[in-house]
Amino acid sequence: MNRTELQALSNERTEDARALLAASCWSGAYYLAGYSVECALKSCVLAHVERTGAIFQDKKYAEKCWTHDLEELVKLAGLSAERDTVTISNARLADNWLVTKDWSEISRYRLWPQSEAEALFRAIDDNTDGVLQWLKNYW
Repeated sequence: MNRTELQALSNERTEDARALLAASCWSGAYYLAGYSVECALKSCVLAHVERTGAIFQDKKYAEKCWTHDLEELVKLAGLSAERDTVTISNARLADNWLVTKDWSEISRYRLWPQSEAEALFRAIDDNTDGVLQWLKNYW
């Protein structure tokens, strides 16, 4: 996949999550909301590789990119310091990241309540301080 495809997939999964919330399908909405962030972060990873050539600095870099761990993807995208800085100055984004960071691919095996599905979706989709809005600056 290339960056453009990952960005389109992220946007589509966000809309899928929105539709599932409207249909009261909380678990599917939760999973797809988090998956949209994973796709956005993987686009950021590819942008980082293009800017820095990071893939040539660590023989195992490409292998590490197969992760679903959002914190690890932030590191691979070279965004840890930027995320830390921006969340110090932006409490809403900090709160949204705290909600988002706990998502994992194994969330698909759990039943999620409405409150958590809606909280994750709000955290990623907020037009001003949402996690996806922030990531789009780097993808």
